[in-house]
Amino acid sequence: MPLSLRPETPSDHAAIEALISAAFLDAPHTSHTEQHIVNGLRVAGQLSLSLVAEDAGQLVGHVALSPVSIADGAPDWYGLGPLAVLPARQGQGIGAQLMQQALADLRQRGAAGCVLLGDPAYYRRFGFVVRPDLLLPGVPPEYFQALSFDGRWPAGTVRYHAAFEA
Repeated sequence: MPLSLRPETPSDHAAIEALISAAFLDAPHTSHTEQHIVNGLRVAGQLSLSLVAEDAGQLVGHVALSPVSIADGAPDWYGLGPLAVLPARQGQGIGAQLMQQALADLRQRGAAGCVLLGDPAYYRRFGFVVRPDLLLPGVPPEYFQALSFDGRWPAGTVRYHAAFEA
């Protein structure tokens, strides 16, 4: 049975939490709160997009997107994260498939762009770049990246939903 990507359903919530916990268990540069962030976004009604990758009835990957605010007032920007793949399934292209689908869904919704905090070596393949005029306080600037869908770039400090303070 091939890998399928689909929106989360309420029956997936516990499996998503376990998957995210497992994916970040041994990851460097984590506070191990990623599953709480997703739950907080869901409870607050701010989980704009939550996609799962399923293989033979098992959830093997997940990606979340939520709205962000930018100091200059640019509308329709989203934050991607967390992106999680079960450790035993990492390196098999599951994360890339989730990324491509998530970005396609954002474009289809008319989003202006997307920001994320992550490894530049991984995310540049999807078109993400470091923009010195987009700031996320408290993080190394080389890891905060953006992708514009319409060629316009906002400027200023980016704020994620309070759930990211979990």
